[in-house]
Amino acid sequence: MTITCFIEYKLDAAKIDEFHQYAKNWGEIIPACQGELLGYFLPHEGSNNIAYGLINFASLAAYEQYRRRLKLDSGGKENFAFARQSRFILEEKRSFLTPVAETLFRQALTDKQEQD
Repeated sequence: MTITCFIEYKLDAAKIDEFHQYAKNWGEIIPACQGELLGYFLPHEGSNNIAYGLINFASLAAYEQYRRRLKLDSGGKENFAFARQSRFILEEKRSFLTPVAETLFRQALTDKQEQD
């Protein structure tokens, strides 16, 4: 069973560039610590201070092992310190979700496919 860690960040809207760097850093660190990074998402339209990160794990036990590895990882430590020092994250919420397999990665139909 796959679980997805869904992280919602409330940001200082004036420090989006700092969060962008923070998210980019995780792009190397998370996979090295055995998390399957689905991606980080910055505000584009609508709320200008909400961002998201999504990471897959085989189980909650795998997530706990990942968290232990992350706390020992030098890059992880540096990125956490960067966030604390720069104070661009105002609030962080985590939810754990189970995907509905039949709905994942469904491509948009083209006009021709709709006619068939």
